[in-house]
Amino acid sequence: MHYICEQCHRSYALNSRNYRCTCGGLFHLHYEKKPFERNLSLPHHSLWRYEASLPPLQKQSVDRVTMGEGGTPLIHIDKSTWGKADYFMPTLSFKDRGAAILVAAMDEMKVTRCVIDSSGNAATSVAAYCSRVGIHCDVFVPEHTSKKKVEQITAHGATVHRIAGSREDTADAAVSFVESSDAFYASHIYNPLFWEGTKTYLYELYEQHNNQLPEVIITPVGNGTLFLGIALALEELMSWGYITHLPQIIAVQSAHCAPLAAAYNQKSNVPIIGPTYDTLAEGIASAAPVRGPYILETAYRLQAQFVTVTEQHILDARDHLAKRGIYVEYTSAANYAGYRVALESSLISSDAPTVIPLCGAGLKSS
Repeated sequence: MHYICEQCHRSYALNSRNYRCTCGGLFHLHYEKKPFERNLSLPHHSLWRYEASLPPLQKQSVDRVTMGEGGTPLIHIDKSTWGKADYFMPTLSFKDRGAAILVAAMDEMKVTRCVIDSSGNAATSVAAYCSRVGIHCDVFVPEHTSKKKVEQITAHGATVHRIAGSREDTADAAVSFVESSDAFYASHIYNPLFWEGTKTYLYELYEQHNNQLPEVIITPVGNGTLFLGIALALEELMSWGYITHLPQIIAVQSAHCAPLAAAYNQKSNVPIIGPTYDTLAEGIASAAPVRGPYILETAYRLQAQFVTVTEQHILDARDHLAKRGIYVEYTSAANYAGYRVALESSLISSDAPTVIPLCGAGLKSS
């Protein structure tokens, strides 16, 4: 198992302190993949049931890290719409899928200190898993990050660095810290190990739908953590012959910060960087996503569609979900808002079986 640069195809060892290639290219992960056995009858329902299709990690490290993440239920919302309740995760967000894989790999590599920048949930998750194996975690978050998320990160023993300015300013501060220290960059954006965890979201969805997929899959897109995991899983399922056609992917961005949606609408291969504003959907507020060109390339390849949602859309969606007994943070509400916009825009039918990710618990929002 090793990293490969997407541009020059140079290979790097997994324990490399390089977080991107010297040519400037970003890493992808290479290892021999095997299809998971469908309809597994195992005594547990965590994401580790898909061990055959995941990066080969030492059992000792997996056992030290895992908190039983994965196996989240589907909740009926209305008509043909379901929510996959990934807020049932140990740290109350879907980011535990990626963090469990990444931190298990870090434990295997004997990492003692790491750095992560995040709008909140990824940092919380990495901090929590690092605390289980004794890895010190320096967390960089935007100054406006939810107070409750910062409290959760601090509770896990991480050192929090609150950075003024944009999400990109936070990333720059983290990179500067990494480059001036010997810390491992545990980035959910740069390190492709993270997608290897988030792809299990789709594996589970496939099994929960009797070895097929719903017609429509909604996904939030900021830096692409879930979107790229879903894309990876779709391509694997196709290559294994487990599916014969792709579902309709609806990618959601906030109207206040939508560089990828703008690019997609103009058929651009690079994000269109324009004016951005604060948004309730802080989890997808990425004005200049590092993997933007690759996200767009993937979206075109999968024939995905982008929609944008307003702040009022988000508030209305959160209220609707709460009235259905589902209390989620604003970024998750944006997913349901995106579903409504897609309906109104006739991108999808109200009769089409649809699944929306309920990425984070409402208690995380201030």
